[in-house]
Amino acid sequence: MIQDSNNDSWSLLMQAVGLAGLSAYAASLDIAYDPEVNTLSTSDMAHLLAELSEGRLLNAEHTEQLLSYMQDTNVEDLIPAAVPSGVTVFHKYGLLDGELHDAAILSTSAASFVLVVYTKGGGLDDVPQRTALIHDITTAVTAALF
Repeated sequence: MIQDSNNDSWSLLMQAVGLAGLSAYAASLDIAYDPEVNTLSTSDMAHLLAELSEGRLLNAEHTEQLLSYMQDTNVEDLIPAAVPSGVTVFHKYGLLDGELHDAAILSTSAASFVLVVYTKGGGLDDVPQRTALIHDITTAVTAALF
């Protein structure tokens, strides 16, 4: 579900853990989440990624494993495509019902930052324009941070 993002994997997770389990886990992280509509605010997504980056969600071995899945995913043309060399990207993208999102941990040996960009369109026709917008935002943010 992370490295090869698809909605079938999401359905399997929902079946295995259940709506109540997902909601309870999100609440334990102080995240407002409704799995029935599968939405998370940009600030909650940023909080989740910061917790992951800081090693507060999983033990060290599982954190490293999850972060490895968040590299070289099946879609690398959003945030990763606009990040300068020398910055490592761990990300999760989403595309569903006209929404195109990417959420990433951007890391160098000196510092790590979280960048979350959500877009919403009328369908898939404007994905190239929204991809370009994600690139513009990523370029501006990384120029300011690194």
